[in-house]
Amino acid sequence: MPLAASPAWTTTAEGLAGIAQPSTDLFNDPLSDRVLASAPKLLFPTAGDFLLEAEVHVEFASKFDAGVLLLWQDATHWAKLCYEFTPHGKPMVVSVVTRGASDDCNGVTRETHHVHLRVGRRGPGCVFHYSEDGAYWQMVRAFRLSEGPMQAGFLVQSPTGAGCRAEFRRIRFRSVTLGALRSGE
Repeated sequence: MPLAASPAWTTTAEGLAGIAQPSTDLFNDPLSDRVLASAPKLLFPTAGDFLLEAEVHVEFASKFDAGVLLLWQDATHWAKLCYEFTPHGKPMVVSVVTRGASDDCNGVTRETHHVHLRVGRRGPGCVFHYSEDGAYWQMVRAFRLSEGPMQAGFLVQSPTGAGCRAEFRRIRFRSVTLGALRSGE
C-alpha cells in the first residue's frame, strides 16, 4: 500500500501515527453548509472490492478528538469511521457519510482508548465494522457513496482541541469481497 509522505504522519514499529493540529476536522456541516477540510489524511488508491482494518489507539484530550479510517472519492463524497471522544468524556465509535452534506451517526461507547475499525467496499456499496478483538466484527452501517474510483486511508482530527495523536496498529488491507455484511465474515 503506497503512502505519501506528510509531516503529520510517521511510521511506527506497529504501523502509523498521525498528529492533528488544533481545530482540524473533516465535516460538511448539514446545519450550516460550513465545510471543514483541515484534518490530515493519508490516502491510497483502491480498485474493486476491499477491506481496510486497523487497531486504532487515540490519545483523547478534547471532545471530538478522533482516529479515523476514511473512504474518499472527492470533497463531496466521502465517509469516515471514527473512534471519537464524546462531549460526555467517553470514547465512541462514530460514523459520518457525506454525499454533499455530512450526516453524523453516534454508535457504541467504550471504556478503552483503542478499538479495531474496518472499512470496505463490496460492489457498489460500502460497509463499516468495529471489533473488540479484531476477530469478531459488528456492523456499524452499510451505505453507498457514488460510482467511480475510491481511495482509502487514515485521518486524525481535533475539531475543538489543541491537537490529537492517534496510532493505527496491525493495519491490514485485503482485496477481497466481504461475504456477510452483518457478521463481518
